[in-house]
Amino acid sequence: MTRIDFHVLPEDGGRRQHDHYLCQMVEQLWRGGRKVHLHCADEAMQTAFDELLWTFKDTSFLPHAAAGTPEADAAAVTLGCGTARPASVEVLVNLQPEVPAFFSQFETVIETTGPDEDARAAARLRYRFYKDRGYPLEMVKV
Repeated sequence: MTRIDFHVLPEDGGRRQHDHYLCQMVEQLWRGGRKVHLHCADEAMQTAFDELLWTFKDTSFLPHAAAGTPEADAAAVTLGCGTARPASVEVLVNLQPEVPAFFSQFETVIETTGPDEDARAAARLRYRFYKDRGYPLEMVKV
């Protein structure tokens, strides 16, 4: 059964801190040999994370590819939105307000409380969704 990890970020952190935290977490997963997919809310978010994964550290970058491209099959980190997702990935990082229909195809789903009150309200709804369906939930206080 898919495990759900909710990362509870500080309420005063803002978008920049939230997004950098996600990049650091994805980097740790990648270095640990896990295949990760960031499921973005829309193409603008996907483009922003595509750029951020290359630049969030001065001394390194996270190699990644867009889901559905030829490069995605070999990439350990992929990005997508809508129904785009890679064929074989272990960890889904959900960045959209709703629970993706395909979430249960992953070993682990990572959710965050988000950078603002609207995102936190949506996170509470997702938490209830998973809890009501009996998925194992883990809270990670950041």
